[in-house]
Amino acid sequence: MKLTIMPCIAAASFFSALSPALAGKLAVVELFQSQGCSSCPPANANVMALSDRPELLTLSFGVTYWDQLGWKDTFAKKQYTDRQWDYARAFRRAEVFTPEVVVNGRADVTGIDRGELESLIRREAGTDGSVAVSIAGGAVRLGSGIRKETASDVWLVRYDPNIEQVAVARGENEGRTLPHRNVVKELVKIGSWNGEAESVPIPRATHAGLREAVIVQDGPGGPILAAARG
Repeated sequence: MKLTIMPCIAAASFFSALSPALAGKLAVVELFQSQGCSSCPPANANVMALSDRPELLTLSFGVTYWDQLGWKDTFAKKQYTDRQWDYARAFRRAEVFTPEVVVNGRADVTGIDRGELESLIRREAGTDGSVAVSIAGGAVRLGSGIRKETASDVWLVRYDPNIEQVAVARGENEGRTLPHRNVVKELVKIGSWNGEAESVPIPRATHAGLREAVIVQDGPGGPILAAARG
C-alpha cells in the first residue's frame, strides 16, 4: 500500500482536569508520533501531562515513516507503524498522520488541542468493560462474558514509565531535546479471548525497569474492550 503522509498540524489550548466520574475506568490513550515531526511535541506534551492519572493508560508509539526525512526516530518500529495503519483502515482512511491520539481504539484526534483531547477521553473512557481483566502471579486473568464468534486479541505491552530525553540532531526538530514518557518497548500478542474465563501466562521480561499492561482488543484496529496495568 502506498504511504501518504498528511501534514503535521500545529498548536494548542489549555487543558482542564478530567472528570472524577472517570476514576476506576482504565482508558487507553495511544499516541502515534515521530521525533522527526515538528508538530508532534505539543501533542506529546499533552499526553505526557495525563500519564500520572490512575484512570488512564497512556502509551507512546514511535512510527517509522518520518525516518527518511533527516532523522531516524530512536524508538520507532515497523510494528507500531503497522498498528497505526490498522486504525487508519478501521477508521476508513487512506492515510496515516502524526501526531495522532487514539482513545480506546474507537476514535482519534491529533492531540494538539488539549480541550479536544479531553472531550474525546470523556466520551470514550466509559465504553469498555466487556471483560474483567487483571495481571497477577505472572499471568493475565480474563473473566467470562458473552461468547464471541471471533476471538479478541490479548496484547501484552511493556513500556518505560520514566522520562527519556532525546537530543535530535537533524530533521524538523534539529537542535531540540525532546522528552518522552511511557514509550512502548514491547508489544506482544499473548493470547485470545472468546468470552470464557481463562488465565494466560506472561512471557518473561527481557529488559529491566519496564512496566506491564494488558489490552484486550476486538481485532486489528478494533475497539479496546478492557485494559489493566501490572
